[in-house]
Amino acid sequence: MAHLSPLAGKTLPSDQLTDIPALIAAYYDRKPDPSIATQRVSFGTSGHRGSSFHTSFNENHILAICEAICRHRKAEGIDGPLFIGMDSHALSGPAQKSAIEVFAGHGIDARIDENGGYTPTPVISHAILTYNKGRTTGLADGVVITPSHNPPSDGGFKYNPTNGGPADTAITKAIQDMANEFLANGLKDVKRLPYEQARQEACIKGYDFITPYVNDLDSVIDMKAIRDAGVKIGIDPLGGAAVAYWKPIIDRYGLNATVVSDVVDPTFSFMTADWDGQIRMDCSSPYAMARLIEMGDRFDVAFANDTDADRHGIVAMPDGLMNPNHYLAVAISYLFRNRPEWSPELGVGKTLVSSGLIDRVAKDMGRKLVEVPVGLKWFVPGLMDGSLGFGGEESAGATFLRRDGTVWTTDKDGLILGLLAAEITAKTGKNPSVHYHEIIARLGTPYYERIDAAANPEQKAKLSKLTPEQFPLETLAGDKIISKLTRAPGNDAPIGGLKVVTENGWFAARPSGTEDVYKIYAESFVSEEHLRAIQQEAQDAISKVFAS
Repeated sequence: MAHLSPLAGKTLPSDQLTDIPALIAAYYDRKPDPSIATQRVSFGTSGHRGSSFHTSFNENHILAICEAICRHRKAEGIDGPLFIGMDSHALSGPAQKSAIEVFAGHGIDARIDENGGYTPTPVISHAILTYNKGRTTGLADGVVITPSHNPPSDGGFKYNPTNGGPADTAITKAIQDMANEFLANGLKDVKRLPYEQARQEACIKGYDFITPYVNDLDSVIDMKAIRDAGVKIGIDPLGGAAVAYWKPIIDRYGLNATVVSDVVDPTFSFMTADWDGQIRMDCSSPYAMARLIEMGDRFDVAFANDTDADRHGIVAMPDGLMNPNHYLAVAISYLFRNRPEWSPELGVGKTLVSSGLIDRVAKDMGRKLVEVPVGLKWFVPGLMDGSLGFGGEESAGATFLRRDGTVWTTDKDGLILGLLAAEITAKTGKNPSVHYHEIIARLGTPYYERIDAAANPEQKAKLSKLTPEQFPLETLAGDKIISKLTRAPGNDAPIGGLKVVTENGWFAARPSGTEDVYKIYAESFVSEEHLRAIQQEAQDAISKVFAS
């Protein structure tokens, strides 16, 4: 990783932690100027994110977004309950209060955790789907207040429609544009009640999210097998939204599991810093996961989740923290061989920047591979109609069907991916790391890396609109190019960039939505040197495209 900070993998000194009172004060005090691009509402892959310090996540943003969601619900005839999830970032609590003011102002039947606690992203998806099952009217939807694994100073807000998954771009664009209109006219069209009055409204109800989710887990994971095998499990919620879920799970199913820490602290002072010296609750980063990795040999398998529990990090020897791509390949290989009720027609869903090892595993099992653009939202139709058994992405997010082949969640679920690692260990006597080494001994070793390269806005726009014909190379790192893709083969959706594939490797280039860089994902099944050659030739060729 470029420019590794001396603080990487260490806890930060107290003077470098986020000033939480100042952060919350800025949420209320700073008013965004919609004429400044960075202060507008902007729904990326996972909703609107920002920091109150940068006037990009403030009270006015949330009031405007919630007004837009109320109007979207009315236009679409959505009149069932709206489930509200929230993580443990400092800005999530104030944002939930703002949301309740608007939802109460519109009389919307909103459900929040009955104990004022946190609710993970997958639990909201599960609640929406279980409520809507068998219904055609009065359907539920939800919001989750989270910036995922982002630093403590960030906030985030995302909308999940009646299918339980992340909203598609048509919905998020409509909500974003409407919210920005409300910001521009000074929120004069926003209906809200004062918070204390809003909390007294009959439409704002406390709800038990924990029990239905916990009781339903054995429909998706073989919890009895984990208990009977006595698998020794270590769990680190990283101070996130799953913190109150693990004890009920352990108690309900009699697991031999230890929650290594249940501390919740909005500064996340217990976290070890990521590669750049920033605190991130990124369970796929060896620097952020230093605490659990250090404990790894105390357990048969251990795992962590990010702050809204939609991502997973698996710690298993001999690898320690498993690369997310490696674990996805193991999970897919295990699930499709150990779910007898799953249809033989079920496909494997992956994003096009995930490892080619998944392609090889799917081919080895004779399963259809469905390759889609980046974002879990692309898997929602296949999970809903039962044509996909699994959907996952390289950033350690995935979900899969129940054991009977019906939908579990349509959003990423880091809890079941962690528990699956325990099931694999219980049923096979080998942890996921051992399985990974057996798979690559048969199918080849992947060498995978993502790097960033500089690109200005004009160059990023050019890359996002590239056609295969504009990329003239016929070979890549000595191999004949098999395909040049600007649309995903699984659903023909534009990928907003380019993917080039050979027999022994591939690269994909996509512009960043937030920085003046483009991302190059690359993989070789030959060697580390071959990977470097792919990366270099990819950058050289894209530089020529930029210059043309």
